[in-house]
Amino acid sequence: MNIKKRKIFYWSPSLVDIATNMSVINSAYSLNKYSNKYCTYIINFFGEFNRFNKKLRDKKLTFLNYYHENLYKKFPSEGKIKSRFSFILIFLMSFFPLKRLLKKEVPDYLIIHLITSLPLVLLIFFKFKTKFILRISGYPRMNFFRKILWRLALRKIYLVTCPTQNTFKYLISLNLVDKSKIKILYDPIINLKEINKKKRESIKIKNYFLSVGRLTKQKNFIFLCKAFKEIIKEYSDIKLLIAGNGEQENKIKKFIEENNLTKSIFLLGYIENIYPYFKNSNGFILTSLWEDPGFVLIEAAFCRTPILSCNAWPGPVELIKNNFNGITFKNNDMESFLREFKKFYNYKNKNFLLLNNLKASKKFSLFSHYKSLVNLL
Repeated sequence: MNIKKRKIFYWSPSLVDIATNMSVINSAYSLNKYSNKYCTYIINFFGEFNRFNKKLRDKKLTFLNYYHENLYKKFPSEGKIKSRFSFILIFLMSFFPLKRLLKKEVPDYLIIHLITSLPLVLLIFFKFKTKFILRISGYPRMNFFRKILWRLALRKIYLVTCPTQNTFKYLISLNLVDKSKIKILYDPIINLKEINKKKRESIKIKNYFLSVGRLTKQKNFIFLCKAFKEIIKEYSDIKLLIAGNGEQENKIKKFIEENNLTKSIFLLGYIENIYPYFKNSNGFILTSLWEDPGFVLIEAAFCRTPILSCNAWPGPVELIKNNFNGITFKNNDMESFLREFKKFYNYKNKNFLLLNNLKASKKFSLFSHYKSLVNLL
């Protein structure tokens, strides 16, 4: 007897490479891997999944490609004003193509990750047989437009999911949607088999601390570089490696060069396989102004890497408990960072931290995500 498979579309458009896109791939893959009841499709509107072509083929995931290279490459992706302009263009150019796609293909579910306002506006003005699932992370700024949009759209939404308890409580406090529709769904960050294989790769560099993320204001790498300028006065032999690229790359490079830190701080750019860098580091450092949940924190935890993290909301403050599975410092506070770094550097019982970290990371595995997601569908 043939079972009719349910169709699930993923919407996660962006003009830059962000961790959310890998989470989308892992979510779709988990449904395909652990069940034969679903057909998953990832919508590629702006080339956000282009660099994952091989991974998508290997995982036998279906790509719905609406990408026009000559056009979208001209969209500015950096700077607040320029990126807002691009957002408006994206909204206008994608509105009717997405509507036509949903009307023609009639997926059972549309899981919405980024540029959420576009599908929500569609939901307000048109009728669809598709059930819309909105994924929210962080604390969205509730301006007048967003409040009106959410109040109208969330009446018709099937579910709202979020990746942390703190975001869950925040969404309930807004009172914009029936709280029974708000669910915690942990992101599928940890592919156990894949990471265990990749982290075996050898690297030559030794005696370093690691930080990973896009080189943006949110990640607060200038703060980290300023801190290391002070740290190497006492610990002159250690290094800081920063992996990632982004709009603040030149600014960070300039700071490193002007402060004679070129032998202590190294910008690695984007690293395809970051896991051996986690595994071999003295520790992972997170200085972000906010994260939800903080993908690199969870990857570091699974790789049994000691963690020094800011207590940023909503993710890190929930995930990393001081002296239990990491050492924490007050967010964006230099005095607190330098004090806690010294404690972190000399911490005697790191195996205790690592064991608790490994346990905490398991709830972000693909299988855990799959079990939770199918219970919601």
